[in-house]
Amino acid sequence: MSADEVARSLTRELSTLPGMRVFISNPPVINIGGRSSKSTYQFTLTSSDDEALYQGASALERRLNQVPGLTGVTSDLQIKNPQVQVRINRDRASALGIDVGQIENALYNAYGARQVSTIYTPNDQYWVVMELLPEYQRDLSALNLLHISGRQGVSVPLGSLATITPSTGPLTVNHSGQLPSVTLSFDLQPGVSIGDAVTRVEQAAAEVLPSTVSTSFAGTAQAFQQAQSGLLALLILAILVIYLVLGVLYESFVHPLTILTGLPFAGFGALLALEIFQLDLSVYAFVGIIMLIGIVKKNAIMMIDFAIEAEREHHKSAHDAILEAASVRFRPIMMTTMAALMGTLPIALGHGAGAESRRPLGVAVVGGLAFSQLITLYVTPVFYTYFDALQQRLGRRKVRARERSEEPGTAEVVAR
Repeated sequence: MSADEVARSLTRELSTLPGMRVFISNPPVINIGGRSSKSTYQFTLTSSDDEALYQGASALERRLNQVPGLTGVTSDLQIKNPQVQVRINRDRASALGIDVGQIENALYNAYGARQVSTIYTPNDQYWVVMELLPEYQRDLSALNLLHISGRQGVSVPLGSLATITPSTGPLTVNHSGQLPSVTLSFDLQPGVSIGDAVTRVEQAAAEVLPSTVSTSFAGTAQAFQQAQSGLLALLILAILVIYLVLGVLYESFVHPLTILTGLPFAGFGALLALEIFQLDLSVYAFVGIIMLIGIVKKNAIMMIDFAIEAEREHHKSAHDAILEAASVRFRPIMMTTMAALMGTLPIALGHGAGAESRRPLGVAVVGGLAFSQLITLYVTPVFYTYFDALQQRLGRRKVRARERSEEPGTAEVVAR
């Protein structure tokens, strides 16, 4: 059993225990984000309105429990913590010569464990901490025993200066970007991709949350969103740079296109392999696809470089030159491809610590190489002959246009 299967099995067994909720998760190889949570993926809510934030977080948590594909939905908001609200009557306190700071200091002295002094001994030092005795800290009526010195040294009980109301509230108030925040975390059921889960969570948030609450993904889910938008641009940029470099080296706009024709087949093979083995298109798999760009195009380079030399040195046709190149270069092409396959196969098999996260990379490379190796040996010569015929046709048109422009009648018309 894999680590995820063990976690799901234990979760099913422990979910039957009454009075407690147990969360078991398999931490990723690279833990992104400094905030810990009970599940793998995080969704953060922020707002300056505490009441709207807490109500919206509770409603969204109930809604996410109904979303298919999500499991282990939980929140870091513990809203049922007992608390006491002390509302100060500022007018009465001012009339008695007591300011708000004195009341706050009295409460902090009683419940804040303030260090008031230090006792130094020859061998050690001891902090003197002032606070109420534990039995008074647990008694709500003990607040009325606190007195604050007013004008002319009059001692005023706290109960006559403020309204004391017991209630419930959050155990801790988390902040993100200096705003109060609540983080909802969730895991995925088997067969559900993080891309689908992100879309469903965003739709549920749009249905439940008010406009005053802002949302954003955090941790691994945030990294997925950033990678999803950046990796596609990186892939396009890599192909463009390769085309420009090959164009400069071959001094042609056509031959680089012939070399790049094998990339779609490699990408299709990588995606097909991921689908067969039921693996997600993760960041690792996308890196494997980018690696295929550099590995697969060497097959076409080895054939086209030989064919161009055969055309220039031995004056062969494009058809005969590419056929000879495919037969002569077949052995080195197979050797380099098999070397790359054998080097990536251990990653695809997934052995060792943290191998599950690296498997998509290996499977993408192995699947793309195996599929493109079989296809490009037949497809690259076809594209080479077609592009060569297209280049010759365009060249003949340019020659005809140049000849027409050099005719005397045409020159007179142009001059007029």
